[in-house]
Amino acid sequence: MTPPVHTDLIDGLLAAADRDAITKHVVGAVIPDRDGHVLLMHRASGDFMGGLWELPSGGVDPGEGLLDALHREVREETGLPLVSIDGYLGHFDYASGSGKRARQFTFAASADLGVPVRLSPDEHDAYLWADAEGQEQVSPAVKAVLNTWKTSTETPARDPHVDNRNGEQVT
Repeated sequence: MTPPVHTDLIDGLLAAADRDAITKHVVGAVIPDRDGHVLLMHRASGDFMGGLWELPSGGVDPGEGLLDALHREVREETGLPLVSIDGYLGHFDYASGSGKRARQFTFAASADLGVPVRLSPDEHDAYLWADAEGQEQVSPAVKAVLNTWKTSTETPARDPHVDNRNGEQVT
């Protein structure tokens, strides 16, 4: 189960980033479709980290909250409005194009899938609803986030000795 997204969680994430001397905050979203495929974006070859498949993500503007930035960035990069932010999946650090210490905070999210994906052509030249095999194209850091997401969405196996309606032992 992914941790719910509350103010205390966000405050803790930002405090930890400050302690770690992170100077750039980035947000990312794992957005599944109805079949469990995940939306990946392909960075344009002329852009920073060109050719990389990544999650919809982007920088947090000064004075902007992480969740507000997540809604804005997903809409800017994909055209999709988010309908919910379903949990926090983790973070990873990297050096930004300007050399800043960046931390990407990644969240599980649901989007309005009735809206077609619309790319921001200056950043991305393709998108993919990636199945498990397609998800192997991402960086090791994003793979770790996707593994956390997969684990959080798996249904626990039913114990045949427990009545799942009330948790009592069955004989």
